[in-house]
Parts: sequence; C-alpha cells; structure tokens
Amino acid sequence: MTPEHVVSIFQNALEVTLLMCMVVLVPALIVGLIVSMLQAATQINEMTLSFIPKLIITVLTLMLAGPWLLRVLMEFTQTLLHDIPYIVG
Repeated sequence: MTPEHVVSIFQNALEVTLLMCMVVLVPALIVGLIVSMLQAATQINEMTLSFIPKLIITVLTLMLAGPWLLRVLMEFTQTLLHDIPYIVG
C-alpha cells in the first residue's frame, strides 16, 4: 500500500462525509438565516422560534434525502471493500 493509495482513500472518505453533511446542514442553515432575518425585522427574540423550524427542516431533509444518502454511503463502502485485494497486494 503506497501513500498515494492512503491519500486517495482518505480523500474519497472526506468527500463522501462532506457531501452527506452538506445535504443536511445547508437547508437548516438557509432556514436559520431566514428566521433570523424575520426575528431581526420584527424584534422577536424567542429562542424556540429559530430552533423548531431548523429541527423540522432537518428531519424532513433526512426523510427525503435519506435513501440517497444511504446509497452514497453503501457505494463508497462497497468500492472500498472491493478494492481491498488491490490495496493490500
């Protein structure tokens, strides 16, 4: 196993991790920004007003994108397990 193989595997793992996190975090970030702008405009400083919409959007995003996220993770794992003989030998 050469250092290039290790770096390639690590890079692929980081890309999959970043992709999976971004799918969940970006909608929550956008909703949080919109709610914060509404709170600033109306001067309502209620903590639950920003937490509940982000929680709902995160759950909905996981429900809608969950099968796709699982497929991406399974493809990465299958590729990694399939390449073990080539990496070791």
